[in-house]
Amino acid sequence: MTPTRLAFGAGLVAAAGVYGIVLGTLLTDHEWWPPGDRTPAYYVHWTLVGVFDLSLLATAVLDFGGWGLPAPAAFVGLVLAPLGTAVFVWGARTMQSAETMGVTGDLYTDGPYGYTRNPQYLGMIVGVTGFALAVDSALVAGLAAAHVGWVLLLPRAEEPHLRAEFGDDYDRYAARVPRFVGIATLRRAVTPENS
Repeated sequence: MTPTRLAFGAGLVAAAGVYGIVLGTLLTDHEWWPPGDRTPAYYVHWTLVGVFDLSLLATAVLDFGGWGLPAPAAFVGLVLAPLGTAVFVWGARTMQSAETMGVTGDLYTDGPYGYTRNPQYLGMIVGVTGFALAVDSALVAGLAAAHVGWVLLLPRAEEPHLRAEFGDDYDRYAARVPRFVGIATLRRAVTPENS
């Protein structure tokens, strides 16, 4: 097996593990995500994410330019990757680090959380998509698609936990602010003082 295929395969296995945790939460009565505390599920999840991230980077290095996309696609990727990273960092800096990683904390509704309930996830989606385009690798695009898929599922696993934790406050917040991006996001971006 080549190093490229080994790196790609490790990423797929790690992604499958994350999907197992998230889908296990969505399809059963057991709450593996978000852990709410530093449980074994917390450590398993973040270990899998670490393996995935290293695999994604290794695959990018080993298969850089292997897809043959036109140059404008790489340019779009070079715009999207830092944009997504900036949105992610803005969301992460608003929270404490433990809360960013799924540990129970406060309900954040200001700053980036006034535009989208999941700025970090939105940033990940935009950033990893841009990264895949910039790297110009079909293998990286496959891993990026796997990543986007689980990131789209994570809020659905978190929302019952947030409703149980914050009750009506969370329901009012969810009614006002979209899960990712919507008309309310655009309206607030145009007229932030009316939010």
